[in-house]
Amino acid sequence: MAAAEQKKSYQVIKTFRGLDTQANRTAIKEDEFSWIENVQPIGYANLKVIPNYSTVSSSGNTVVWANTATTLSSANIKLNDYAVAFQADGSAQYYNATTGAVGNMAAAGTFSGAGMQVAQWKNERLLILDPSKGYYSWDGNNVVNIGSVGIIAVTNGGSGYSNVPTVTISAPNDTNGTQANAVATVLSGVVQTVSLNNGGSGYYANSVPTVTIAGGGGSGATAIAGVITFATGTASAVVVSGGTGYTNAANTVITFSGGGGTGAAGTAVLAGGQILEVIITNPGSGYTNAANLVVTASGGGGTGAVLKGIVNSDTNVGIASFSGRVWIAAGRTIYYSAVNSYTDFTSVSAGSFVLTDETLHGNIQQILSANNFLYIFGDDSINVISNVNVNTNGITLFTNTNVSASVGSKRPYAIFPYFRSVLFLNDYGVYALVGSTTSKLSDPLDGIFPNIDFTYPIYAGQVLINNILCAAFNFRYYDAVFTQSYRYIQAVFFEKKWFLTSQGNNLAYITSIPLGGKITLFGTDGTTLYQLYQSTSAAITSRIQTALLPMGDPIRTKQALKMGIEATATNASSITMSATIDSESGSSPPYILTSLVTWINNNLQTVAWTNNSIATIGWGQIGYALYKTDASQYGKYLGITVTSSNPGFTVNGFEFEHELRVRF
Repeated sequence: MAAAEQKKSYQVIKTFRGLDTQANRTAIKEDEFSWIENVQPIGYANLKVIPNYSTVSSSGNTVVWANTATTLSSANIKLNDYAVAFQADGSAQYYNATTGAVGNMAAAGTFSGAGMQVAQWKNERLLILDPSKGYYSWDGNNVVNIGSVGIIAVTNGGSGYSNVPTVTISAPNDTNGTQANAVATVLSGVVQTVSLNNGGSGYYANSVPTVTIAGGGGSGATAIAGVITFATGTASAVVVSGGTGYTNAANTVITFSGGGGTGAAGTAVLAGGQILEVIITNPGSGYTNAANLVVTASGGGGTGAVLKGIVNSDTNVGIASFSGRVWIAAGRTIYYSAVNSYTDFTSVSAGSFVLTDETLHGNIQQILSANNFLYIFGDDSINVISNVNVNTNGITLFTNTNVSASVGSKRPYAIFPYFRSVLFLNDYGVYALVGSTTSKLSDPLDGIFPNIDFTYPIYAGQVLINNILCAAFNFRYYDAVFTQSYRYIQAVFFEKKWFLTSQGNNLAYITSIPLGGKITLFGTDGTTLYQLYQSTSAAITSRIQTALLPMGDPIRTKQALKMGIEATATNASSITMSATIDSESGSSPPYILTSLVTWINNNLQTVAWTNNSIATIGWGQIGYALYKTDASQYGKYLGITVTSSNPGFTVNGFEFEHELRVRF
């Protein structure tokens, strides 16, 4: 009597969640994946291979930067969308994604070699914050240093002024800058003050603007001006004690020494025999040590003045346009411009404040304008500025609220808006800030984070993939499983699911551009510009690794007999997959899966079919196909790892045939 056939069992997986690296492969849910790369788990029976990147071209030529790109950002100027690459030699170039043109923004040496921050001002210009050189703007044609006239002090009020004289400030150093203007006030024939209407732009810190007071029926009035700059390593001075007997401002000499820098200079403003203030006519450069910076006053007929040197050593870390102003972060200080101005940091509605709360343990890391708030990120804290308004005296008021005293980020390029929330990555997770509540999104990535190389910048942005708005985080990752090397991957989030993509092994920087109403991602490896998730025809390596399934009985050994992968493609016969049956103890040899039909004659020989060109052709299916094979593997848990380099197909399900064997 023939032995009874062992009962065969089957399992089909067609419900797909996303990546889950938080637990062992035997412990994740049966509809989750221990690895899923370049395949988007859209829905039931719908795992869609994503488009690959494409190389960006201009006039038929690949867009290649002239120097190594170290920061990639975007801008919209006069309805043209740009990708902007700041480069290691201090230059900058742009790609106009609307017209396809490539051009130079700034020559070598204009900017620092890395760490640039940008913001948008209306759709007029890109605002650029250099970490050490200061604040610039670009209107699509010219880069202008936003050094502006910051203060004007009257050094001699003159006499005989029956009318208000005209005040003229010299033209800016930058030919593309705007000229500052001011107005005088007169009391009893003497010029009392000169007040700025507009500080202008394009004034360099080491070039003193001249102030001319003319007309009004009088004579003798003089004034000096100082320039505001956000450059670091500069020096200034405050008056601790004004001294006595100072009568001659022209002969009062202000001297700066020590502090590690050179070039600082200032002019004393006198009142009542005292030094009232010191107008900085040259802030110098290279100053690092305020404790060793000595500022002294000599001459002028007086004695006893005590001056204290101030060093601006805080790196510029963030810029944003919010509530009709520009906000700049450096150290623990936030500076804000006057209302409806991106250059005026001296008017009554402009100002600054220092975050003194202990919730900010170090310095500010980044600021972001989104959702009617200005977010201020520290390493492990978040504040929000809201309710910005101007009172009857012209002074700006606002609310500053701490919304997180334990979670923040020091990854400035990995903070961005996503729908009505703000997403950000730090060294231990990805979080969403919704209103005043932070929540962790990245539990499924817990197995990924230990292998992220945090010595390299991490970039993030929004992107439409298969017409679904996703959040993508780009980082350098050590792949201990598939390549045993470092490579760049993207962790992509949507609808509470994660999956991974690899849009180029050296893709260091990315930026979002809402091109033609569709949010796209551009990226660069430092040399070439790419548009991500763009090509539906280019080969792309997809990897899917299912959970290891207990098949309903985790204590019983199973013998795998067959496996199948359901997939749909325009031409299913063009799809080739390599798959292994896996268990908790290892993997089978790879099986090559195709939907091609092999013709066999009576002698069990393969019959080759050829076309009119004597080329061998295959017989396959159009649309849906089941890619199946006999397979052999033993284990308490069984799963599949499948890879392919073919684009444009959809995995609809996984099928297993197995027999139950011994328990324990």
